[in-house]
Amino acid sequence: MTAPNGRQSGATRGDTVSTVVRQWRAVHPDLDTGPMEVIGRINRCAALLQQAEDAPLRRAGLSRPEFDLLGALRRTGHELTPGELARETFSSGAAVTKRLKQLTERGLVERRGDTRDRRVAHVRLTDAGRALVDGLLPEQLAYETAVLSVLAPQGQGELADLLGELLARLEGGLGVLRA
Repeated sequence: MTAPNGRQSGATRGDTVSTVVRQWRAVHPDLDTGPMEVIGRINRCAALLQQAEDAPLRRAGLSRPEFDLLGALRRTGHELTPGELARETFSSGAAVTKRLKQLTERGLVERRGDTRDRRVAHVRLTDAGRALVDGLLPEQLAYETAVLSVLAPQGQGELADLLGELLARLEGGLGVLRA
């Protein structure tokens, strides 16, 4: 089936989005559902990945957002403020505060006040936090490799490139998103 934009339609695939697209085409055959095929699949994949939770992280008692926070501290190699952590992990300040409290209670991060401004906190990994991240990262990458193994290596590269291009444009603030 060819979409109105001239490209081959993905609605003939056997995934859930294909069914949704076919249903919309029956109701509105004049509309190009191509964007739905892309955005719908990205959203569905994200939802399924979140539902499955990352097995290595789950075994360690961590959520993906907590691991992302620990990972930001590890990969930057220095202390960060909660605001910097929010920017690094694309999280709200309130979410970072909640996660930091939990991670501090678990002994994985520690906070220290700024000597010049008591309102500012600096967060760093503890030795236990660093060991946890360093131990989990290879296991997590192996898990993610297994998840992606349904795609050929070339397909994985192409998908990474396309998603990278889309993400760069979105992060650059497409005017379309401001409508």
